[in-house]
Amino acid sequence: MKPDDDLAPALPPVVAAPARRGRPKKTKAAGGGETRDAILNAAEDLFSKHGFYGVTIREVAREAGVDTALVHYYFGAKKELFDAVFTRRAEVWNNERVAAVDRYAEAAGDAMTLEGLFEAFLRPPFQWSLKGGPGWKHYAALVAQTNANPAFGGETMARYFDPAIRRLLELVKRVLPEAEETDLYWAYHNLSGALTLTLGETGRLDRLSGGLCRSGDLDSACDYMVRFAAAGFRAVCGPKSGV
Repeated sequence: MKPDDDLAPALPPVVAAPARRGRPKKTKAAGGGETRDAILNAAEDLFSKHGFYGVTIREVAREAGVDTALVHYYFGAKKELFDAVFTRRAEVWNNERVAAVDRYAEAAGDAMTLEGLFEAFLRPPFQWSLKGGPGWKHYAALVAQTNANPAFGGETMARYFDPAIRRLLELVKRVLPEAEETDLYWAYHNLSGALTLTLGETGRLDRLSGGLCRSGDLDSACDYMVRFAAAGFRAVCGPKSGV
C-alpha cells in the first residue's frame, strides 16, 4: 500500500502565461507538487465534513495554508477542485478492485463463487480506509456523502465507479447465468448504499447496538458485507418462486 502523498497526480507541464494580478508566477512554483497535495488534502477533509456546498475556496486555502489564488491556479473553480479530490483515490480503488476480481476469476475458473467475487471486490476499499491514513477516512466519508447527494451524486458516482462495477456484474452473471439484468442492478444498488454507509463510519451502528458492534471495526464489517452481498444477490437474482 502506498502512502497518501504518492497518490497525487503529477504537476502539469510549465508553460508561459501572462502575468495577472493575484495569480502566482509559475516560476515560483518550486515545491508545487507539495502545494497541490496540501490543497487536495485540505479540500478532501473539508468536503467530507461539510459537503460540496458547505465549503468555500477561501476555507480550503486557509486550511491548506496557501493563498486563495493558488487554489484557483491549480484547480480553477470549486467543482474542478472537487473532481480532482474525487479522482485521485477513485483510481486507486477501482484499479485494485478490478485487478482483484480478475485475479480471482482467473484462479477460480468454473469454481468461482459470489463470496469469492465480493471478497475480492470489497476488501480493497475497506483495507485502504483501515490502514491508509486519515486521508482515506476522509475520502470514504466523502464517497458516502456523495452517493446520497440528489443534486450531482448519481452523475459523480457513475463517472468514477461504473466501469469497475460493470466488471463485477459481468462476473456475477457468470455465477448466476439466469439472473435478469434488472435484478442485478437492484441488487448492486442495495449493496452500494450499504458499502458507502459502512465506510462512512458514522457511529450509528455503535449507538444502535449499544456498543456491541463498532462501526470502526472494518475487518469485521467487510466480512459481514461479503456474506450479506452474496446472500442478497442470490435472493434477488435467483429463480423466482412459482415460476
